[in-house]
Amino acid sequence: MEVALLGLLFVVYLTIRYYFVDHDTPADKDRKRFRKGIELVTCRNYAEAHRYFTDAIRHYPKSAIAYAYRGKCQLVQENYYSAIYDLTQAINRDNTLADCYLDRGIAYYSIEQYNEAFREFDKAVWHFRDEQPDAYRWRALARIRVRQLPQAESDLRRAVALGDENSFHLLLQPPFTKPVYQK
Repeated sequence: MEVALLGLLFVVYLTIRYYFVDHDTPADKDRKRFRKGIELVTCRNYAEAHRYFTDAIRHYPKSAIAYAYRGKCQLVQENYYSAIYDLTQAINRDNTLADCYLDRGIAYYSIEQYNEAFREFDKAVWHFRDEQPDAYRWRALARIRVRQLPQAESDLRRAVALGDENSFHLLLQPPFTKPVYQK
């Protein structure tokens, strides 16, 4: 009898706890907090967004989202080393942000560190789990640079299957096409 009563009280406790506990992750809270800055990035006002997120980092130094968006602004402004730093800080605070891996890979690719770029794109592909064809395309571009052509072709075909037209055009270019005029 006492066990049944304790079990019932425990179920009531869990139900009440479920409805009164905040279910938002820190990243979700930061996305709500920094909505204005995210809108600036969406509207491609990167200089103002950079200032906004620099100020946000000053007030919220543990925010992975603030570092991630400042890194995205740095990447667009072609400050690749600063972008790598900011994106690394974001990943250190929250390693589930898939966009950070993709952006950091693009920064490494831009400074011609193709092996590091490949590793970052590989992580982005894993985190996106077939939701983002850009990760496959960028990983294929890095694989082309490190001479992994069969795997690069496979990545491009996977990106095409996910709806990426840029990958289709890359498949029509020289490393993957057969020469028309052969002897």
